[in-house]
Amino acid sequence: MYRRFVKRLLDILLSGTALVIFSPVMLITAALVRVKLGSPVIFTQERPGYREKIFKLCKFRSMTSERDEKGNLLPDSKRLTPFGRKLRSTSLDELPELFNIFKGDMSVVGPRPLLVSYLPWYTERERLRHTVRPGLTGLAQVSGRNRIKWDDRLEKDAEYVENLSFMLDLKILFMTVAQVFRHEGVEVDTSEEGNLAEIRAAKKREKTSGGET
Repeated sequence: MYRRFVKRLLDILLSGTALVIFSPVMLITAALVRVKLGSPVIFTQERPGYREKIFKLCKFRSMTSERDEKGNLLPDSKRLTPFGRKLRSTSLDELPELFNIFKGDMSVVGPRPLLVSYLPWYTERERLRHTVRPGLTGLAQVSGRNRIKWDDRLEKDAEYVENLSFMLDLKILFMTVAQVFRHEGVEVDTSEEGNLAEIRAAKKREKTSGGET
């Protein structure tokens, strides 16, 4: 009952209420992003959601568009300004995702939506993450956020799906609030291990070659 009906109802109520309460904060943040980082103010990117349906994730922009002499974007660490880092550490950059939740693309709690390019690299167990709506926060995020390894993070997502309940969601929400106030677990890159697709591809090549390098 909770998974099929109540969770979505709570998502609508919570995101709708939050959009009203935080609208002044969102307007001020949008103005600051425009002044300090330019336009567009909102960063959008395609991500896989429930049943791997692709949707556009919305965030406040937190990086510049600086490029090298060949026209390629500089690494995240070079494009993330002190202002952008502050947005991330306070999670203010995530506020536009409330629209994604209200629309039904996401849930308040669930596995974080990752890149579309990662889809071919999940194991069958890891694909459980797409049997529920992706979340603004999740079990992996309150278990170390970006500081835990990819395999551990994706295992936490599978554990969340298997144990999904109102009490678990409530626990994750309380832990998220505490984590944000402590500014814990914020990293510049997607993961300390690097790109999931690159890691999995390297492991596959290693198995194919019998472990030789």
